[in-house]
Amino acid sequence: MTVICVLTTGDQEFSVRRARRADVPHLVALLADDPLGRGRETAELSAYEAAFAEIDASDEQLLVCLTTSSDEVVGTMQLTFTRGLSHGGGLRGQLEAVRVHSSYRDRGLGRLFVQWAIDECRGRGCELVQLTSDRSRVDAHRFYERLGFVDSHRGLKLAAPAH
Repeated sequence: MTVICVLTTGDQEFSVRRARRADVPHLVALLADDPLGRGRETAELSAYEAAFAEIDASDEQLLVCLTTSSDEVVGTMQLTFTRGLSHGGGLRGQLEAVRVHSSYRDRGLGRLFVQWAIDECRGRGCELVQLTSDRSRVDAHRFYERLGFVDSHRGLKLAAPAH
């Protein structure tokens, strides 16, 4: 296990490390542990494992775990690095699926975790760090705004037709 970064809050240390295949059930549990995820994260574990393999093999993706000193997974986040023509051909970092287990919230850990991600994006040369958050996540919006994110765009989705 290679630790990317150690985050300290209060008297506890947490590690940020690259996710491993064995972490997939824990990551899915984190994704499902909220009102939106409960109804959405229902696929067989094999579908998540296949997605993990593709994400893990990509140089443009970084899926990380936030762990306790005993390697208990208490958070996750996926970073995607995309080059575009806008912003002078700049690289942008997209933060997705940011989760911290409910029993570890309100300790400043989420702030440290997202700040680590911002620093990681900047260290890779990203001109812009962005994320999306469902409109119903009002508390999350306040959290991100306190970190300096600005509500600047309107997002739209189109669900793919069922096969």
